Amino acid sequence: MAIPKIVLFYRFTPLADPEAIRLWQHTLAASHALTGRILISEHGINATVGGDIADVKRYVRGTRAYAPFADADIKWSDGTGRDFPRLSVRVRPEIVTFGAPHEVKVDEHGVVGGGVRLSPHGLHELLGERGDEVVFFDGRNAFEAEIGRFRGAVVPDVATTREFVSVLDSGRYDHLKSRPVVTYCTGGVRCEVLSALMRNRGFEQVYQLDGGIVRYGETFGDDGLWEGSLYVFDGRMNVDFSDAAAVLGRCTVCGTPTSRYRNHPEINGRELSLVCEACVPDPAGP
Repeated sequence: MAIPKIVLFYRFTPLADPEAIRLWQHTLAASHALTGRILISEHGINATVGGDIADVKRYVRGTRAYAPFADADIKWSDGTGRDFPRLSVRVRPEIVTFGAPHEVKVDEHGVVGGGVRLSPHGLHELLGERGDEVVFFDGRNAFEAEIGRFRGAVVPDVATTREFVSVLDSGRYDHLKSRPVVTYCTGGVRCEVLSALMRNRGFEQVYQLDGGIVRYGETFGDDGLWEGSLYVFDGRMNVDFSDAAAVLGRCTVCGTPTSRYRNHPEINGRELSLVCEACVPDPAGP
């Protein structure tokens, strides 16, 4: 019986020939019938792919055989077998689109000048030492935080990652520059860049949650400081870390608590909206 799995990983490292890496990654993933999205730039790789567990394991082994990717932090989760419509492997100026490719510097150790890495347990140690001084700073698009976020987090009003640069440059968060700021995002990749951008703009004590919300949820489930569901960019739309996950979102039609995103463009003028099953039922059939 096929067991569908999804892997999420990234690696910041200089790549002299991104196109060659693209061709290799496409061949490797396609040969194992994987689907998903792989982005490659001169700064490294960012990938989310899925398929049968045996095929995904072969893909991971093949990817790690390339020395610069050997120590990539691979995050595993259960899939459904229909999480991605196709395989897409592309070369882009950035593997996360902040619109600042020339500001990001990488070496073989990763992003240069980023925040101090905190493990999930390290985050709790910082909070034990600094208490209410610590600020959680959400590094995701604002709609993702509607269904889940760290308790008391600052959630910038951004619709795309590219908007973070203008928000930081606006001075809106200058009052946080002397406080310990912990950036977080889904798997950690956006905060690698965001924390460096913040430090470049004078934020003095910047941290990043290593492994992102995914690693924190694996460690503490719903018994820590995370509240709600985690939005994911695949067919699952959202995942919970336990059956006790809080429901923070509200249906945009009727106001019922929900963590369910669906395509519903007439609501709020965007493609994805929070809607309950009663207001926007899924199509009948397989």
